[in-house]
Parts: sequence; structure tokens; C-alpha cells
Amino acid sequence: MSETYEPRLKKLYNETIRKALRDQFSYDNEMQVPRLEKVVINMGVGAATADSKKPTVAAEELSLIAGQKAVVTRARTSIAGFKVREGMPIGAKVTLRKDRMYDFVDRLVTIALPRVRDFRGLNPKSFDGRGNFAMGIKEHIVFPEINYDKVDQIWGMDIIVCTTATTDDEARALLKAFNFPFRQ
Repeated sequence: MSETYEPRLKKLYNETIRKALRDQFSYDNEMQVPRLEKVVINMGVGAATADSKKPTVAAEELSLIAGQKAVVTRARTSIAGFKVREGMPIGAKVTLRKDRMYDFVDRLVTIALPRVRDFRGLNPKSFDGRGNFAMGIKEHIVFPEINYDKVDQIWGMDIIVCTTATTDDEARALLKAFNFPFRQ
């Protein structure tokens, strides 16, 4: 990325959202204003027990979506009921920060979420009590980077948006300012 490029949402945050949140919650210090910290995208591959190549394919597709190399996650312990052995590849994840994070959130809110079938909005209760928001998507093909014709299997993904907010209300106000479509 070039030196002059600044993501659209980062610019929006710095110019308008930060001031609006400071007025809304009447912070004394500029550093108290909540901001996005990181976005973690996780893809669990259930069929990994039968075919060990599936997590690698999932990691490649996740890398396309995120714009950053994804890592293959491995099982920590053996679970006989699920036919999982310790160290077996079972999924993929990627952690986005700074400019890539803002770009991903922009694509998620403006392109991917409107393409989800039967989408009625995000659950406003999906916060963890410390200002982090988690959501699930059933199909990874809603992202424009994925070529639908080349996909052999559809995977779901978990998206966790971590903020510096201390309460859920602050985080909810921050994400609403970023146009996250919450249910009423």
C-alpha cells in the first residue's frame, strides 16, 4: 500500500465518529474514546477429519477475503468422539489490524452483509461485556473476492470485532457509527 492511502472508514472515524462519541459519552481524555483494535476471522472446517487438505483450501480462501495470509489452526487435544487427534489441522484464522482491518470492515458492512440471504440485521446482544462484538456468517461466498464457480464447499466463519471500549453500550455506539446493521 502506498503512503498516501487512507481507508475510507479510518478517515470517517478520525474526522466525525471520534468527536461524536466524545460528545455522547463526555470523555475527559481523547484516549478514552473507543476505537477498533482488531478483527479476528475464524473458519472452522468440520470435514477436516476426513480430508486434511480442506483446511489449507479454507486458509487460501480466507486469505483472499482478508487480504492477508491466514494460518491453519490445529487441534490442541484429541477428541475421540469427533475423530480428532492432537495437532490435526481443523481450521484457519487471520487477525487484521490497522488499515487492512478498516478495509475489511468496510467491505463487510457495505458489500458482504447485504448479500447474505434472509438477512434481518445483526444481533445487538452479541457483545461480550467488555466491548467486543462477535458474529457468524453461514456462507463465505458472500464476499466478492470468492469466485462462486471455483468453490467446491461452502464454509461458515466467525468474525470478532475487538474494540477498546470498556462497556457494551460504548462499543454498540462505535459500531453503529460505522454503519453496522443492528436489528431494532
